[in-house]
Amino acid sequence: MKKLSSQKLFTLQAFNNSTSMNNKKLNVWLPLVFSMVMITGMFLGYKMRDAMPGKSFFYTEKATPLQEIINLLNKKYVDSVNIKSLADTAIQSMLSKLDPHSVYIPAADLQQVNEEIAGSFFGIGIEFNIFNDSLHVINVLQGGPSFKAGLQTGDILLSAEDSIISGKKINTEKIRSILRGAQGSSIKLTILRGKEKQVKEVVRDIIPLVSVDAAYMLTPNTGYIRLNKFSSTTYKEFMTALMSLKKQSLTKLILDLRGNGGGVLDQAIEIADEFLEGDKLITYTEGIHSQKKEYRCRREGQFEKGSLVILGDEGSASASEVLMGALQDWDRATIIGRRTFGKGLVQEQFDLSDKSALRLTIARYYTPIGRSIQRSYKNGGAAYYKEIMNRYTDGEMVSADSVKNDTTRLYKSMAGKKLYGGGGISPDIFVAADAAKIGATIAKIYGKSILNDFGYRYFESHKQSLSSYKNASQFVKEFKFSDEDWRFFSAMAEKDSVIVSNILSKEKMLLVGILKSAIARQLYRSEGYFEALNAEDIFIKKSLDALK
Repeated sequence: MKKLSSQKLFTLQAFNNSTSMNNKKLNVWLPLVFSMVMITGMFLGYKMRDAMPGKSFFYTEKATPLQEIINLLNKKYVDSVNIKSLADTAIQSMLSKLDPHSVYIPAADLQQVNEEIAGSFFGIGIEFNIFNDSLHVINVLQGGPSFKAGLQTGDILLSAEDSIISGKKINTEKIRSILRGAQGSSIKLTILRGKEKQVKEVVRDIIPLVSVDAAYMLTPNTGYIRLNKFSSTTYKEFMTALMSLKKQSLTKLILDLRGNGGGVLDQAIEIADEFLEGDKLITYTEGIHSQKKEYRCRREGQFEKGSLVILGDEGSASASEVLMGALQDWDRATIIGRRTFGKGLVQEQFDLSDKSALRLTIARYYTPIGRSIQRSYKNGGAAYYKEIMNRYTDGEMVSADSVKNDTTRLYKSMAGKKLYGGGGISPDIFVAADAAKIGATIAKIYGKSILNDFGYRYFESHKQSLSSYKNASQFVKEFKFSDEDWRFFSAMAEKDSVIVSNILSKEKMLLVGILKSAIARQLYRSEGYFEALNAEDIFIKKSLDALK
């Protein structure tokens, strides 16, 4: 082996010495570098924790008293506790301190709520009622799943698959849960038709929850449309009805929003656009955390020039009031009826991790001239809802002079008409409530569902004579309620512990009209019901007078 030269040996020694010194420096600084990196990482993690889906391992925020109590109940309470139910109650109590319309929707109820908004569900397409512990089919949706499977009005459902749906323990909610299901899924139904048992296989499909109860011509040029809610399909249904009436020489329209509690705001805005011209403001919303948002007309409407009446009452709320308020501000419609509910708060639905939801008030809506329709709720939810009942006892329902408008600020419509805000929409023409409609006997009849039962029973026992009527209009004009029919009804009511033999003649006259409507419903569904009911309705009579 060759020996290294002295020069090379010196260089190697110098290199080794240098490396040794660098290693000593690295050994000194390395722990410090590691410490700084770890501290920096912890600091960044702490700052980022609120943006992360879960909390980091060093998260140290204390549990709230509510969470502490729930934990103690779960671990220490003497008996077993349904913690989920307790938590739901706590949430509801907390929301009740905000406003009457911010609500928590448990997971078990959310599907039904969403179906109402969507305007449809998946099912078999029948209407039913329970008589003597048996489920009777009182209507089969034309063209629906049960119609295709051969079910008929009058069939009695005995079982669905392995579930018995007759007997004292059956209830409407349980039956609905059995009959509804996924689209395309099938269900075997055992029915009794007359004395014969039959098995029908029904394939579930989409079932619409219609918004338009009725749409027909009252006179050769006056049409009538009734909306029961504002769901995601309401505007489409409304336009179908409106265009059908226009083909029948429509020049005047009565839009009935009585009892319409609102729903999807956008649908009311779309309908308002059909009545207002240009780019007129329909409504705007605003809240502390929600910037002002305006909703304006965007297109030429299909009924911008014809005469228009809107019917409303204490059951008309929310989206109904948006529509009425816009048309009243612009002097586009005559509002007939009574002061509306007074709900001017906008809710947004937030879905939660356990499949429940929070429907939270995020803004208020205002009419074009700046009216807030919302009633005061400063005395709490109970007083807020009781105010509606108080209208029956303080004279407001029978006298226009007793209407309690908020007079702290007056408004004027675009044409200078005096208007009020802060408590619903006050009508241009007042219609008093009929005292006979809220009598004790009639209230019992409504409460026990005797009217629907009567309509079905009468239809079943008079099929031949009723088949002579070609349509609802002919039925309304020609059908006469006989003394024998009254005795038939009286016997039915008495079985339900309701005595009608001693009622006043005015109440009897009112009842006869309602009973005729119940038969019309069985024959022609909701359109027949309202066509019969409207024949003697004071709202309709005042509307026709106003349109003249």
